[in-house]
Amino acid sequence: MEEPKVKKVIALLPMKGHSERVPNKNMRLFCGEPLYRKIARTLEGSESIESIVIDTDSETIAEDALSNFKKVIIHERPRSICGDMVPMNQVIKHDISLLDKDHFLQTHSTNPLLAGDTIEKAVELYFRFLDTNDSLFSVTRLQTRLYWENGKAVNHDPSILLRTQDLPPVFEENSNFYLFSRSSFELAGDQRIGRKPRMFEMDKIEAWDIDDEADFSIAEALFGRNFATDK
Repeated sequence: MEEPKVKKVIALLPMKGHSERVPNKNMRLFCGEPLYRKIARTLEGSESIESIVIDTDSETIAEDALSNFKKVIIHERPRSICGDMVPMNQVIKHDISLLDKDHFLQTHSTNPLLAGDTIEKAVELYFRFLDTNDSLFSVTRLQTRLYWENGKAVNHDPSILLRTQDLPPVFEENSNFYLFSRSSFELAGDQRIGRKPRMFEMDKIEAWDIDDEADFSIAEALFGRNFATDK
C-alpha cells in the first residue's frame, strides 16, 4: 500500500529591506550568516512546504534568496504596501492574489529557532482539523500574574495567592506562524487568523521572536547553544 502523500502549503516569508529597531535586520549576520536564512533553510527542508514566497522591497534580499534556496519565489512588493505602518494582512492579501494555491503558512525571518519538526506537526494538525477549525496559529503559554493598566487583575484573584503554576493559563500570540486557507482569509475580512482558529502551543525558547537588539543577542545565544549542530 502506498504511503499517503504529505499535504503541502505555500510558505509566505515577507521581508522589508528597512527595519526600525534592529537596523538591516533580515540581512544582518546571525551566527555567521544573514538572519533570514535560518528560517528559510528550515522551510526549504520541510516536506510540507511546497515553495517559499518572499515578498520584499529589497533587491539585496531577493538576489541572496534566489542564489541560496531552490524553493524561493520572489514577489516584488508594490510601493502601495511598502512602509513600516502597512498591516501584514495587506501584504498577505497581495501575495495570495498572485498565487493559484489554497493553503498557506506565514512566518517571519525573526523566528530563527523555529524547528522543522514543529512546522510539520502544525501543518498536519491544520489539515486534520479543517472540518472544525479554519486556521491555526502559534501561541506561548503564560502562567504569571497579569494586570490591566488600571491595576485590575486579569487572570487571578489577588486575595488568593495561588502559585503561578496553578494559575489558569493564558496564551500569547507569538507570531511564529499562521496557517490558513484562501477562503478563511477572505471570510475573516482579509485576516490570517480565521473565524474558527485553533491554537498551537510552542515552547517559549523555540518561539523566541526578535523585536529589538536584546532579543537579537539572546536569540543568537540560544541558537548557538541548541541549534548550531542542525545548520
